[in-house]
Amino acid sequence: MSLLMRGMQGEPVRILQQKLGVDADGVFGVKTDEALRAYQSENSLAVDGLAGPDTFMHMGLYELILLNQHTKGEAVKKVQTALGVEADGKYGAATGAAVKKFQGEQGLEQDGAAGPMTLAKIAGFEISDAQVAAATITDDTPAVDASAAERAAQTEPAPPEEHKSIVAKIEDTVAAVGKSIWSTVKSIL
Repeated sequence: MSLLMRGMQGEPVRILQQKLGVDADGVFGVKTDEALRAYQSENSLAVDGLAGPDTFMHMGLYELILLNQHTKGEAVKKVQTALGVEADGKYGAATGAAVKKFQGEQGLEQDGAAGPMTLAKIAGFEISDAQVAAATITDDTPAVDASAAERAAQTEPAPPEEHKSIVAKIEDTVAAVGKSIWSTVKSIL
């Protein structure tokens, strides 16, 4: 997954909130949505309240980028250009195959998804070892403030209807978090 939206919770949301300068409680609510939309507007990004690869790339939050099938945008074009495939900005089968091949050459897991470890090895992405490490969950990774999540559930409007199925999938899978922030999310998609 390469998308954060209202209604989501967890460490990726907390990282986004810290960058936006809002209360970093790990719950993507109204204030996070407002701050994100303001950031997107001020930086000539699509103002949709969805934090995705292009927003993450613009913010320097490379540890939150995960490009995979059906991802679109400038971040995808950048990967395609670096790997020598048609740079149409749509992550399709040819891009996935090029990423898998690149991952194999670099000794990485060949899953065809371009996350922080893969992007760190692609020319043009300036991802530090610290950012790659930030994408890894450890036993001391802070959990979401349960009271903040409970307050948000009681006071926040529900996410837009079109996002509910994605949010439901993620919520159903959160308990099975693996060694990477995105490893579980990748299994959903």
